Amino acid sequence: MNSDNPLLADSDLPDFAAISAAHVVPATQEAIASHRAAIYGITKAGSDDFDSVVLAAERADFLLSRVWSPVGHLASVADTPELREAHAQAQALMTAYLMEAGQDRAHHDAVARVAARPDFTILPVAQRRAVDLALRGFRLAGVALEGEARQRFLDIGVELSDLGTKFGNAVLDATEAWSEHVTDEAALAGVPESDRAILAAYAQEKGLTGWLITLRQPSVLAILLHAQDRALRERVYRAHNTRASEQADDKAHDNSERIDRIMALRHEAAEILGFADAAAHSLETKMASDADEALTFLADLARRARPVAERELAEARAFAAAELGLDDVQPWDLSYVAEAMRRTLHGVDQEALKAYFPLPRVLAGTEALLERLFGIRLVAREGVSTWHPDVIFYDVLDASGTTVAGVYLDLFARAGKRGGAWMDVCRARFRDADRFHLPVAYLTTNFAPPAGDRPSLVTHNDVVTLFHEFGHVLHHLLTEVDLPSIGGISGVEWDAVELPSQFMENFAWERDTLIGLSGHVDTGEPLPEAMFDRLLAARQFQAGLAILRQIEFATFDLLLHRDYDPSRGSRVNEVLAQVRAEVAVMRPPEWSRFAHAFSHIFAGGYAAGYYSYLWAELLSADAFEIFAHADVPGGGATAFRREILAAGASRSAAENFRAFAGRAPEIDALLRMRGLAEA
Repeated sequence: MNSDNPLLADSDLPDFAAISAAHVVPATQEAIASHRAAIYGITKAGSDDFDSVVLAAERADFLLSRVWSPVGHLASVADTPELREAHAQAQALMTAYLMEAGQDRAHHDAVARVAARPDFTILPVAQRRAVDLALRGFRLAGVALEGEARQRFLDIGVELSDLGTKFGNAVLDATEAWSEHVTDEAALAGVPESDRAILAAYAQEKGLTGWLITLRQPSVLAILLHAQDRALRERVYRAHNTRASEQADDKAHDNSERIDRIMALRHEAAEILGFADAAAHSLETKMASDADEALTFLADLARRARPVAERELAEARAFAAAELGLDDVQPWDLSYVAEAMRRTLHGVDQEALKAYFPLPRVLAGTEALLERLFGIRLVAREGVSTWHPDVIFYDVLDASGTTVAGVYLDLFARAGKRGGAWMDVCRARFRDADRFHLPVAYLTTNFAPPAGDRPSLVTHNDVVTLFHEFGHVLHHLLTEVDLPSIGGISGVEWDAVELPSQFMENFAWERDTLIGLSGHVDTGEPLPEAMFDRLLAARQFQAGLAILRQIEFATFDLLLHRDYDPSRGSRVNEVLAQVRAEVAVMRPPEWSRFAHAFSHIFAGGYAAGYYSYLWAELLSADAFEIFAHADVPGGGATAFRREILAAGASRSAAENFRAFAGRAPEIDALLRMRGLAEA
């Protein structure tokens, strides 16, 4: 391999500081060529044993991923025009090759020979699972297709990959394109000092005086939660909810045509493979048997949640009229009203709470939690090459002090970084002959950055988010499966992959954990017990409205993909309006274009799968209740690590849960947690 290209270096960690846009395409080309040669060698040999066929392919896949993972990650966290162009070229090459590789019949036949051996049934469970999932992957990649259908399926895959990237880029560009410059501080009445400091930093970033309101997450939340100026809230709400659409002030980033094309191609691809629709295609790799089962689950939750949400909305309107002088609560008022209700009725002041959560203390508390639960320690390592000075790298050590994994933390919002929070794989765990590759993960959030000499102050919701993403990280890092295709999160059914992340969220509501990681930014005093009690009492505040919102998004996603009609097009706004008429208790304005920035389903992996968050929440709520009562052999944390985190996809998600709980999952815990249990 080319030793001058850092992406091709045989190193345990990428040399991010050395990677430039110019390295991306040559490295991708060389990695693809090497992978192609390795697979050809496997198939030419004609072997039928696991090591010669499956393990050898895992090795080739690992080396390919080692090149591509840093490229994809940089495109999300360090966007530049040069990198965007290089990434687009390389992604087209990679997508075309992976589609081609998925239809490699010689490779498929080699794996099938392994499965056909008389001694296949006595192979270890993980090895048999890897073979079964590989064969399923070939089938879903169209290995059986012939002629024009085969080529058409390949072409669709390449185009869909390009469209997804362009969709995400448009959302990022639209987010950065809008701003409102404020020179009179009175316009920011109600916005806390810590948030005004962030807005001032945004202004300084652009060489401006005063304050700059943007569509980055900390800015949007600051205005919608706190700004007394109702017209300002409406402007920010409108700009945020029309991003990348024809309703935006700047229509240059409109995703409308991309959505139509994405939906048409997904439907066509599903039909080529013999599925009725794109939802059926998507559900093939999930726990739910079909879209109807998932929709029935959502409809049942909606039935339980809607009366609660209607009562909550009525209470909010009554409070707004009596306390805030708002007689006609609009969508851009809801967060502001809710925040005022938390302060007044529940004694929960998010700004006061933030002072108890300086990020360094939160990180230290998170490290303590992970050591208490799973016996691991996070130790920051200096001198690791990163893509930004704010990035922290931790070695993960077991109880004996041995390094078993690593994780990068990139926590602050900034220009050129995609919004939201996520975990991704940098390196997979892989035991290959005499070499053992440790798992490494990326954990990315968009918290408010430090302002001046003050540390970043995070909200309680940010703590929940951090724990959520650490759940994914733990799933990847604590795997005990040595095959990358079924270790950690790889190969896990998509509607179960959120189980560890949502399980970990619960610790943000645990008294000892939350108070233990707190420390007032000025005094160092921990969160007072009384404040924690009020926070816990308000956990289910507006829970009905919150879950209905998730049900709305998930139902829209499934119906959009299940009911697509090529003669009518995507009808994205029509479908969303139909779902809102059935589910929502407050309808957004007609001009709202939420779907145009719905990157989860149009630029991520959640197409016809957004319901996974609620499906997995059922699993996680049930699992956490069991954990809390330690009603499993070996104690809750030990069993959870052994049966869920360590097992990865070496068994089905249903088998993993049953091994942990001793039974199938039940919905009751979810209903109790969400305040929907019937009396």
